[in-house]
Amino acid sequence: MDLVELVASCPPLDVNSSYCNLLQCSHFARTSVAAEQDGGLVGFVSGYIIPEKPDTLFIWQVAVLEKVRGCGLASRMLDQILTRHTCNQIRYLETTITEDNQASWALFKRFAKTQEADFQASAWMDKEKHFAGQHDSEVLVRIGPFQSQN
Repeated sequence: MDLVELVASCPPLDVNSSYCNLLQCSHFARTSVAAEQDGGLVGFVSGYIIPEKPDTLFIWQVAVLEKVRGCGLASRMLDQILTRHTCNQIRYLETTITEDNQASWALFKRFAKTQEADFQASAWMDKEKHFAGQHDSEVLVRIGPFQSQN
């Protein structure tokens, strides 16, 4: 299963273009991770270090195939990214979550707790103002500070 199919099988995630997925896997390879099982893709986390905030990792998307959910794979993938040399200056993690994405809320609240870091949520992108009513509002989540993993 390739990345487009994985994301498509994980509603309510937005399906990115193949071009976007190729950029995630190449330009952002050092801050993204894929999980395979039996030769197939079962999980993917994409992220990047925010250019204006070199101490902040932005997680773009977390996708985990339903058959492997509930075993902590998403948390382990986040941990794996943070232990990389590329992320040795990271003290914060940011992401956006729609109000109704309960799985993501649970993941990132649990992640903050295991990191013993603060969890903050604030309005960010508005459904009408930013998405012309075509996408739910996005809440900005900020976790940290936490100590370097390296």
